[in-house]
Amino acid sequence: MPSNIVNAEGMTRDARSRYRQRAEGGAHGAFEAETKRAGQAPRAEVEVERSSAPGEIATILGVEAAADVVVRKRRMYAGNRLVQLADTYIPAFVAEAAPAVAELDTGEGGIISRMAEAGLTQSSAVEDVTQVRASAEQAAALGVNEGESLLTITHTGQTDDGKIVEVTRHVLGPGWTLRYGVPLD
Repeated sequence: MPSNIVNAEGMTRDARSRYRQRAEGGAHGAFEAETKRAGQAPRAEVEVERSSAPGEIATILGVEAAADVVVRKRRMYAGNRLVQLADTYIPAFVAEAAPAVAELDTGEGGIISRMAEAGLTQSSAVEDVTQVRASAEQAAALGVNEGESLLTITHTGQTDDGKIVEVTRHVLGPGWTLRYGVPLD
């Protein structure tokens, strides 16, 4: 079974099964499930607000730049080590259908499960991995120098009928390996 590895050298994030196992052991999302599976203690500091999304994210969501969206800002830890910053942007129509996505505690399986319960099942996700220069705020949080290269993952979740229901921008601290599997048939 695909699995994540968390150790002193860093983290391996195995995308081949992470979203299907998001409620494993009562976990409140993929990060918690995979970190526990790797023998670590996951923790997240969460802030939730209604605000507008940055221009690039608003474009992906298909909303106006000034449109009100739910923003979930998370600082995610493996033990006491901050390993990633993750900001999730959820369009208003999703928050209306699945109000729990705007709560601090979204329950077992996290926001993807709350969306599914409301009839907005994510059937696919696209993840764009890019390198960015750490801002002063990111550098201070993740313990790197300002301007140092960091990996980001922009996760876009959509339903069978093509509705974009979330965009999450993960900014990863040092030491990450991203593992993907692609069928060749």
